Amino acid sequence: MPLPWKKGRFLMLWEVGRKRRARLFWALFAAVCMVFFNFLSPQIIRLTVDNVIDDKAWQLPGFIVRFIDSVGGRGMLRANIWICGLATGTAALLAGLSNVVRRYFTMETGEHLAQRLRDTLYAHIQTLPYEWHVKAQTGDIIQRSTSDVETIRRFYADHLIEMFRMAVQVILAAVLMFMMDTTMALLSMTLIPLLFLFSAFFFRAVAKQFKKADESEGILTATVQENLTGVRVVRAFGRERFEVDRFTERNRSYTNLWERIGRLLAMYWSISDAISALQFAIVTAAGIIRCASGDLTVGTFITFNTYAGMMIWPVRALGRNLSELSKASVSAARIRDIYAAAPESSGDGLTPDIRGEIVFDGVSFQYDEKTPILRDVSFSVRPGETLAILGGTGSGKSTLVHLICRLYDLPEGSGRITVDGINIKEIDRAHLRRNVGLVLQEPFLFSKTIRRNIAASRPEAELETVREAASVAYVSDAIEAFGDGYETMVGERGVTLSGGQKQRVAIARMLIAQTPIMIFDDSLSAVDTETDARIRAALKTRTKKATAIIISHRTSTLMQADRILVLRDGAVEEMGTHEELMAAGGSYRRIFDLQGELEDEMREDTAG
Repeated sequence: MPLPWKKGRFLMLWEVGRKRRARLFWALFAAVCMVFFNFLSPQIIRLTVDNVIDDKAWQLPGFIVRFIDSVGGRGMLRANIWICGLATGTAALLAGLSNVVRRYFTMETGEHLAQRLRDTLYAHIQTLPYEWHVKAQTGDIIQRSTSDVETIRRFYADHLIEMFRMAVQVILAAVLMFMMDTTMALLSMTLIPLLFLFSAFFFRAVAKQFKKADESEGILTATVQENLTGVRVVRAFGRERFEVDRFTERNRSYTNLWERIGRLLAMYWSISDAISALQFAIVTAAGIIRCASGDLTVGTFITFNTYAGMMIWPVRALGRNLSELSKASVSAARIRDIYAAAPESSGDGLTPDIRGEIVFDGVSFQYDEKTPILRDVSFSVRPGETLAILGGTGSGKSTLVHLICRLYDLPEGSGRITVDGINIKEIDRAHLRRNVGLVLQEPFLFSKTIRRNIAASRPEAELETVREAASVAYVSDAIEAFGDGYETMVGERGVTLSGGQKQRVAIARMLIAQTPIMIFDDSLSAVDTETDARIRAALKTRTKKATAIIISHRTSTLMQADRILVLRDGAVEEMGTHEELMAAGGSYRRIFDLQGELEDEMREDTAG
C-alpha cells in the first residue's frame, strides 16, 4: 500500500483503514438508528400522558390515528395502558441493540486500523535510511508505534462515531423541540451557544498541552530504553544514582504536564456542569409556569425536559470528545512524521555478479557541513585481496565501511566508489549488502538461540554448516560448553555472552553468508592475541577467495594482509605491504614498534 503521508493526518488514517470503510458506514447507520429510537421513547410517553391518560387531541399523522381507531381507539389504549409501556420498552430495546451493533463495528474498525498502522509503520521503518535511525531516538520511535497508535485506536473505537451520533442527536432534538413549541425550544437553547464556544476554546487550549505531554512521554520512554540498554555501563561506572535522578526529573516534567491537563479538564467540567444545571433550571422553571397557566401540556413538558438533556449533554461532552480528537490529531501528526521520512531507494539498481574489486577514487565525505571525515581518499582492492586499515580514533575507518555498504551515499562531486568497475550508486542497495559481509566492533545479537543468530543470513542452513562457521570463528568449543549447546538462548543484545564470544558469533554469522566481500571492523578487539592469531589463520584459509577488509588497532592483526592502508585525519598517510611500511619508517613503523615494546613488557611482567 502506498504510504498516504502527503494527505492530511485524518485523511491519512482514512486511507490506512480503507478495508473497513463499509464497517464504518454500518456503524454510522446503527448510530442513526440508536438516536431515532432514543427520541421515539419520549414521544410515546408524551402521547400516553396527553392523549391516552388525558383527552387532548391527537398530535399524530392521520394514518396512525386511523389505525388506532380501527383497533379500538383511545379507550382501548386507556384500558390496556401496558401497550404504551410495551411500545416504550421496545423503542428502548431497539436503541440498545443499535448501540451494540454500533459498538461492535467501531471496536472492530479501531482494532483493524491499529493493526494496519503498526504493520505499515514497522514495514516503513525497515526501509528508512541508516542516517534517519542514527538521528532518531529509539524510545520515541517505540512510543509513536505503540502509545500513539493506541490513542488513535481508542479515538476510532470510542469517540469518532460518538461525535457523529451526538451531532445527529443535537440537530434532531432541536428540530423536534421547535415542532412541539417554539418558545420552549428557544428557552431550551439559551445557553447552548455559550457552552459550545467554551468547549471550542477548551479544545484549543488543551491541544497544545496534549502535544507537549506526548513529546514528554517519548523522552521518558527513550530515557528508560537507553538506561536498560546500557545497564552494563551504568553498573560499571556506578551511575545508578545519576540515572535515577535523570529519570525522576523527566518523570516529574511528564507528570507536571498531565497535572496541568488535569486542571484544565477540572475547570472545563466544573464550568460546563454549572452551565448545564442553569440550562435545566431555565427549562424546568419555564415549563412549570406554562403548565400551570395551561399553555403547555404535561406530556410536552416531560418530553421537553428529556430532549433538553439529550441536547445539552452531547454539547457538554463535546469538550471530552474534542480533547480526544486533539490527542488523536497529535498522535496522527507524529505517526505522519515517520511516514514522511523518505525510504532508501532500492529495487531499481543493477544486480551484477560481484567478484570483489573495490576502488575509492578521490572520496571526500562529511556528516555535517563543519567536520570533514574523509579527504580525497583513493585506493583499490583487487578480488581475493586482503586490505588492512590502520588509523587513530576519528580517522574515518568506520566511515569507509559505511560508504561501501551504502549506509551513507556520497554527495555529488565527492568522488566515486566502484565495485567491479560499477559505481555503487548504480547497484541495488539490497543486492550490494547481500554481497558484503560485515562484522562490527560491537556486534548485535538477537534474543534467539546461538544457532539462529549464526544462521541469521541463511535461515535454511543445516546445523553442520553452522558448526563449521563457528569452528572457523573459533567459538565452537565455547558454544558446546553451554548446557544447551547451539540451542542456548542468547539474552537481550547478547548479554549472556562475553564480548569476545559475541564478536566470534558475529564472525560466524558473516562467514555462513559466504559473501564475496568481507569486512571486519575491529571485530577481534575483545579477544586475546593468541585467539586473534588462531582466528586469522582459520579465516585466511576460509576467505582466500573473498575480498577482505580488516580494520584493527593491532599491527599483529594487520601485518599479514596483502596491503596496509594507514589513515590520519581522514586522509591516506601511507599504503603498502608490511615490509614496505616498515622500511618507510613512518607512522606504521612507530605504532608497530610501540606495540611490540608493550607486548615485551607484558611478557616480562608475567614471567616475573
